[in-house]
Amino acid sequence: MARTIRWGILGTGGIASAFATDLLANDLVLSAVGSRSVGGAEEFAAKFGNPTAHGSYEELVSDPDVDAIYVATPHPLHVANTLLALRAGKHVLVEKPFTLNALEAQLIADEAERSKLVVLEAMWTRFLPHMVRIREIIAAGTLGEVHTVLADHDQKLPSDPSHRLNDPALGGGALLDLGIYPVSFAIDVLGLPTRILASATTTSTGVDRQTAIILEHGETGRSVLHCALDSRGPNVATVIGTEARIEIDDTWYAPTTFRVIDPEGTVIESFEHPVVSRGMQYQAVELERLVNAGLRESELLPVSESVAIMGVLDEVRRQIGLVYPGE
Repeated sequence: MARTIRWGILGTGGIASAFATDLLANDLVLSAVGSRSVGGAEEFAAKFGNPTAHGSYEELVSDPDVDAIYVATPHPLHVANTLLALRAGKHVLVEKPFTLNALEAQLIADEAERSKLVVLEAMWTRFLPHMVRIREIIAAGTLGEVHTVLADHDQKLPSDPSHRLNDPALGGGALLDLGIYPVSFAIDVLGLPTRILASATTTSTGVDRQTAIILEHGETGRSVLHCALDSRGPNVATVIGTEARIEIDDTWYAPTTFRVIDPEGTVIESFEHPVVSRGMQYQAVELERLVNAGLRESELLPVSESVAIMGVLDEVRRQIGLVYPGE
């Protein structure tokens, strides 16, 4: 019988609240929360069934009643927070992007290997029901030769220069917060790129306002991707093959619907699947499955692929001239 995994949440921001909500809505166990202050931890805990509140991250990862840590801090803190948890003997689900860059990502991969613990990037889209079905359709050959992915993630987000999304010191910009979704999706479908082309415009604070990316995946695969933080786009995605295409509805990276359409325009499959709460529970369930099965990595998103994705984003940033402080 699978043992119960007891979760600790490191960080108390909006994404931490969303994750806590989904854990509790799906009968998963939230055991503790850690903040940089006791007050912040206690305020968070009061909203979510009063798990143990720790006034430091060190206290949280040392809690013997915690088996797995969800790292929900800003991007530049992911590497330090994840290493802290691993070195304390905890499995880790680390919010996307995995880190700021591939160098940091490799540090986590190396530590996970040394500690023999599970580390999983919280790219929640990979684990959603509609994405599971899309991979099944592609594997079955329904689309024929799959050669194209089109996807955007364009949002109208706060323009305040002090907001973390616009702050280079906090890993701001459209790419790491939004662009990582279409990049990860294209790699999921077509594999790692063999060539990367990118162009961007920047904000007054020096981060990317919008970024357009073309990835070449071998001889025949191409993906055309876009992200923006100052304008709401359609937020749809399409996977195109020689025999059919999949049109994924708004919002494609969250629980949604899709259709499989043949070249004549006939819908040959429509997908709908009710999802309890926001859908972040699926990534938590995957980490729990790995722990209980004695596995180290998910075939849906191996640690090596998370490292490689950060490498792709590094190259995009090199091309658009986006360097973060301290790099």
